[in-house]
Amino acid sequence: MNNLKDKIKLFSTAFLQVTFVAMSSVSIIHNNLPLIGITGFAISYIWTLNVKRVAFGNNRDRFIYATGAMLGTYFGYFIANKLVLWLK
Repeated sequence: MNNLKDKIKLFSTAFLQVTFVAMSSVSIIHNNLPLIGITGFAISYIWTLNVKRVAFGNNRDRFIYATGAMLGTYFGYFIANKLVLWLK
């Protein structure tokens, strides 16, 4: 993975995957069954896109992935809390 487009894709898919992980946690806490199902599917599907990129990547790729995941966690937490309140 040497070009910028690949690095942005790696960051973005990590961001999305962990966004859904955080959203899943909030959804489970609030017993929101539709969101639990949607987030569970999204986590698994996005994981299939990420696993090969990270497993065969270098340390820089892993750092980019982890940074995307960190920021996705925060984003997912905030989005899920807004959705849970909106769906009540």
